[in-house]
Parts: sequence; structure tokens; C-alpha cells
Amino acid sequence: MLTERIHTSKYSFFDKLLSIDYFLIFIVIVIGAISVFAIHSTEGGEFSYYTKNHLIRLVAFFIMFLFLSFVKITFWYRNAYAFYLFCLFLLILVLLFGITASGSQRWISLYFLNLQPSELMKIAIIVCFARYYHRIQSVDIQSYRFLLIPIILIIIPCYLVISQPDLGTSILIAGSGIFVIWVAGLNIKYFVYSALLLLVSFPFVVSILKPYQKSRILTFFNPDRDPLGAGYQIIQSKIAIGSGGFFGKGYLKGTQSYLEFLPEKHTDFIFTLFSEEFGFLGSIILMLLYILLISRVISIGFSVRSFFAKLYCFGFASAIFLYVFVNIAMVLGLLPIVGAPLPIMSYGGSSMLSIMLGLSIVMSCKIYSQDQISNY
Repeated sequence: MLTERIHTSKYSFFDKLLSIDYFLIFIVIVIGAISVFAIHSTEGGEFSYYTKNHLIRLVAFFIMFLFLSFVKITFWYRNAYAFYLFCLFLLILVLLFGITASGSQRWISLYFLNLQPSELMKIAIIVCFARYYHRIQSVDIQSYRFLLIPIILIIIPCYLVISQPDLGTSILIAGSGIFVIWVAGLNIKYFVYSALLLLVSFPFVVSILKPYQKSRILTFFNPDRDPLGAGYQIIQSKIAIGSGGFFGKGYLKGTQSYLEFLPEKHTDFIFTLFSEEFGFLGSIILMLLYILLISRVISIGFSVRSFFAKLYCFGFASAIFLYVFVNIAMVLGLLPIVGAPLPIMSYGGSSMLSIMLGLSIVMSCKIYSQDQISNY
């Protein structure tokens, strides 16, 4: 029977300070600063409700990120399953006592913040799977017996999130878990079979979707079918991005945004507003910042000794890529519109909390990179 043995190195406070990835912190600060100016622009240059709240949350969760970075990575390993179960419990509470807004029941009121547990589940599923596959020998990963549990662990939260309803977030949760399974070494044939099964079952899946979800899919293929209804957002988003040109119209000069043609510009469509004001060049710079962020997380994953830490870093980097890709592809009309905030940039406390929490675990991997968790 396998037993755990955790080898921890003794670190002085000075050692911990030296081990911090200051370049990662710098990237987060730069993206955070850009996000504040972007949210400020959504309010016409006024330092009002959204800007104040976004700045307060950014500072508070950034401090939390720095503080939790010093929590040992072994803490996250030991409590991985408990973290997953806690988030699952919160998802159940949402269905029973959650706050309803715009036809969706996704939030729990914490007075100072309306928490969206599905955002936390994006991180919990990565931590949980990193621990699960840490304990499995490489020869056993291909076994159906060890594949059944991860499938169940993905299906349960996805079902709860779809029930809210929130199809987009459930897809991101599933994607985060699948990335960890792939990084762990599962044979690619399973992913090919799953893709074929999904393709075959697509008509059935569409038939059980909510009417507004079906409308989004139809609008994706032809936005002009309902230019003043379901297709309005994506049409205005394309116009705004295209009107920005190469250098953009300038800060606080986005006509589509200020004339209120662009809805949800402070949340899911923040990239559209940014692209209109700073153009193709500004958009490329922002995407390069995300590439630097992702590559930094991957490099930390390569530097750590623990397989658990490696799986987490690679899984989290893949998840960040997925969030950024889905959001940008969505506002460009390359994917159907789903609830997918742009990490750090979009307004939303729960999204900011989950990203900063995820980054703190990455930094913990870096600071305690010599700690090793072995199975005997």
C-alpha cells in the first residue's frame, strides 16, 4: 500500500524573499494597472462605482496573493480534496440560497462581496486533479479504473454550474480539469474518442439547452439574423474592434463605448473597449503580457521538484490560456458568447479572487520549489 512522505526543506525568511518570482509579480501589476484604466474608461473617465470597486478588489486580492504565497505548497497538497469539497458545497448552497440576477442564480452574498463559487471551482479542480495524479504511477494512468474518478469529479460541479444556468463557466471548469489529465500523461486516443463522442452527441446536447443558449449558438453562425437582439453584442463588438485600427482612437475616445453601443463593456467585453482605444498594437501588447504570464507559470512548473506542483503549474497555465483565448475569440466572433471574463482585466470580484488565489499557489510552488512529495 502506498504511503505519503513529504520532504520539506527549511527556509529562512531571507530565503523565501529571494525565491519570490518578482517578474511574475511585475506582470500581474502591469496587467492590473491596465485593467484599472480600462474600467475607468468604461465610466467615461469618472472615478465612480465600477472603478472604485475594481481598484479596491485588485489591491485587496493582490495583498492576499502575496500573503498566501508564503503558505507551504504541502498545505495545498494535503487539503486538495477538502478544497474541492468546500467549493462543491458552495455550489450546492448557490442552488438552494443563491442570489438571482438576470435570470441566473450564481452568487452567494457575503455582504462585502457577491461570491460566485463556480470561479473558485476553476482553481479547486486543478488542485484536486494535481493531487490525484500525483499519487498514480505512470503505468496506471491509462487504466479505465483510474479514469472513472476524474470523470465523476468533473461531471458533478459542471452539472451544478449548468443548473444555475452557466454553460460557459462549466466548460471552463471542465477544460481546466481536462488539461491536468492531459499533462499527467493520459493517452491522446482518449481525447480523440471523447471529441468524436461529443461531435456525435452535439444535436442531443443542443436540444436540452436553454432557449437563450440555442440563440447564442445560432447567432454565432449568423449574427445578422437578429441584429437588434441576440446578435447585437457581437456585431457592436466587431465594429468597435475594427474602428480602433492599428493605433486605436486614444484613451477615453472610444465612440462605440461612450455612445453606449457596446453592452457589458466592463465585464466580458473589456477587451473590445481596450482594442477600440488602443488598436491592434495595444491589443498585441496586452496579449504578449498574458503570454509572458503563462510562460512564467510554465517555467516555474519546470523548476519545482514535486510532481504535484508541476501538475498544478502546468494545469493553471493551461487554464489561463483557455480563459484568455475564449474571451478574445468570443468578442471577435470566433466563438459563441459565453460568460468568460478576461483574467484580471474584467470587472468582477469572484474572477479576481480565483485568479489571485491561483497565482498565490503558483508562487508557493516557486518559494518551496525544493519540497518533494513522494509515494512509497
